[in-house]
Amino acid sequence: MKLIRVVTAATLGVALASCLTGPAGATARTAATSSAACRSASDPALAARLAAGIDAAVRHRVSTVAVAVSDPADGLHCWLNASEHFDSASVVKATILAALLRRAQDRHVALTKTERALAYAMITRSDNDAASALWDDVGRHYLQHFLNLAAMTSTYLGPGPYWGLTRITAYDQTLLLHLLLTENTVLDTSSRDYELSLMARVIPSERWGVPAGAPTRLTAHVKNGWLPLAPYGWRINSIGGFTGHGGGYSIVVLTQDNPSMAYGIATVEAVARTVNRDLNPGAKSVISPSAVPAASQTPDELIPASADVP
Repeated sequence: MKLIRVVTAATLGVALASCLTGPAGATARTAATSSAACRSASDPALAARLAAGIDAAVRHRVSTVAVAVSDPADGLHCWLNASEHFDSASVVKATILAALLRRAQDRHVALTKTERALAYAMITRSDNDAASALWDDVGRHYLQHFLNLAAMTSTYLGPGPYWGLTRITAYDQTLLLHLLLTENTVLDTSSRDYELSLMARVIPSERWGVPAGAPTRLTAHVKNGWLPLAPYGWRINSIGGFTGHGGGYSIVVLTQDNPSMAYGIATVEAVARTVNRDLNPGAKSVISPSAVPAASQTPDELIPASADVP
C-alpha cells in the first residue's frame, strides 16, 4: 500500500467527525430504528447504493447495530449509529497492541521477545490470557494516554481487569483503523506494519465478520470480538482494514442484543458483503469466512458476577 500523506489524529478526527458521528445521546432502542447514511463527493450514486444496502442488511434484525465505513482515497464515508457505545469484547485487543507499540516508540526500544509472543497470541488467536497480561503491562494510565493521542475520546476503558467491557464506538474504531492504514504522527511505519501483519494472520476460525465478500485479491486485516452477557445477549463485533484497494478502506460493525453468536455473525456479514461488493464492483473471487467452531463460542474473558451493562 502506498502511503501518501501524514495526518495527526486530531486532524483526522476533524476530517471524519462530520461524516461518521451519529446523533449524540441516542439510546439503544433509538439506534435500532436509525438509518444509514453515506457521503461521497466523487460518487454520490455509490454512496446512495451503500446506504440502501446497509439499511437492507440490518432491516428486521433484532440486534442493535453500529456501522462505520471509510474509503478516504475515494472520499467515501458511511455511518449508522457511529457514536453509540458498545462493549468491546476482544476487538479492544487491537487498541491494546497499538498502545503497546506507541509506548515502545516513546521509549525508543523494540518490543521484547515476551511482548511479541503475547501480541502474536492476543491478535492471531485472540488469546485472553495474553490480552490480560498486556492490559496490565501497558497499564490504564498509558492506555488512556494512547486514546488521547489517537483522539479516541469516546472510548472508555473497562473497569479493573475487565478489558472486554471497554466501551467503544464505531467512530473511534474507524479512527484506530485509519492510524493503522495511513501514515500519521501517532504510530510509525514499523508499528503499523507490525500490527497489520498480525491482523492479516488471524486464524481461519476467527476470520469471520467484515472480510465476508471482500475480493480475495485484497488483504483483510481483521479483529473480532464475541461476548455473551446474560441477560443482554451476545456482543458480536468485527473491525477490519483492507489493503490492495487504492489507499485502503475500513469497515467497522458493532452489534449487541444478539440471541446467539451465529445470529450476530450473520448480521455483521450481511453488512460486510454489501459494503465489500459495492466498493469492489465486478470482483470475481470473494472471501467466504470459515465456519466458527463451537469451542470458540465460549469466551473466557473476565466478567464481573453482575456486569452493569446497558
